[in-house]
Amino acid sequence: MTPLSILDLAPVPEGSTAGQALRNALDLARHAERLGYLRYWMAEHHNMPGIASAATAVALAHVGAGTSTIRIGAGGVMLPNHAPLLIAEQFGTLAALHPGRVDLGLGRAPGSDQIAARAMRRNLAGDDDFPQDVIELMDYFRPTQPGQQLQAVPGAGLDVPVWILGSSTYGAQLAAMLGLPYAFASHFAPTQMREAIAIYRARFRPSERLAEPRVMLGINVFAADTDAEARRLFSSLQQAFINLRSGRPGKLPPPVDDMDARIDPRARMMLDNALSCSVVGGPETVRRGVQAFIDDTGADELMVTAQIFDHAARKRSFEILASVHAEGAQPAHA
Repeated sequence: MTPLSILDLAPVPEGSTAGQALRNALDLARHAERLGYLRYWMAEHHNMPGIASAATAVALAHVGAGTSTIRIGAGGVMLPNHAPLLIAEQFGTLAALHPGRVDLGLGRAPGSDQIAARAMRRNLAGDDDFPQDVIELMDYFRPTQPGQQLQAVPGAGLDVPVWILGSSTYGAQLAAMLGLPYAFASHFAPTQMREAIAIYRARFRPSERLAEPRVMLGINVFAADTDAEARRLFSSLQQAFINLRSGRPGKLPPPVDDMDARIDPRARMMLDNALSCSVVGGPETVRRGVQAFIDDTGADELMVTAQIFDHAARKRSFEILASVHAEGAQPAHA
């Protein structure tokens, strides 16, 4: 059975707070642990009122302390925003606290707008140091050598799996060259998904970290008891995406019943493209849709996200998905 994992952006619904969003994140992670999800990842985004996971390592420490078996990790840390040593120390600390449970996904984008990027980096040099920074970061996780003057503490000698994240073919080429697992952001940027997967699998070089290519694909899954209710829940993400693309990022809007009547053809085209890797519906619709996506892409793992306004409905969505996915993996009775 293809493993399912969760990407949680710690959504902040309208009328709520970042603190409540982070408490909801822990509650969701515990729920996912009981349901058998493999990983629970959080993502670094900045200057976005509707996302509470900007300090990703801190948020993951909160989640890790309240769970016991589910893997926790970043999906991802935007490495150009940070010195590699600092990230090695942060995730080395998480790995020291939660041995064998921590993943580190690394992205090349800023995870923010230009104003926030400039505030974090101070100067935005044109040079692309991402490949070198990834290698430097992985080196900090190696055992300390005699005479080594700089080390990550905690971090040195800890086994922290590193993933390369991407929404284009760039990350696919880098992950293949370094022999690392690859996660593609098809849940919001699916345009180059197939090309990136093909490049990664064709050019993959086995490494001490990974013998064979491993592809994780992002997918939006909005599950409810009926197709109509699932479409209603999905409207929150649709509204948030339109707001973001219009330069008006805000908190997650409540769902509406008449989403189709609220958007013009241009917005519809944008949503249909950006959110094409989405499965929205009742249990049977979700079962068929998720399996079709796996069959079509050959994904080794799915990273599922669901920006749902109501926390109870969000938990229910992941519960429905886990149930129908497990049922679909059972052999048919003669």
